[in-house]
Amino acid sequence: MNQDVFEGKWKEMRGQIKEWWGKLTDDDLEQVGGKVDQLIGLLQQKYGYTKEHAAEEINRRLEAAKIE
Repeated sequence: MNQDVFEGKWKEMRGQIKEWWGKLTDDDLEQVGGKVDQLIGLLQQKYGYTKEHAAEEINRRLEAAKIE
């Protein structure tokens, strides 16, 4: 997903993202602020994902949810 599109849909995706990754808090999501690289970093920190795994996981879930 393109960074501009990700930022534009950020507010509507926040609830879904919290469902997918329950360890992420509202404060975490506020900090991310629609920046996909920040979300990747948080997933690495909270879940121990590699950068590649985090990016793949985000893309997979967004595609499954038809958020594009």
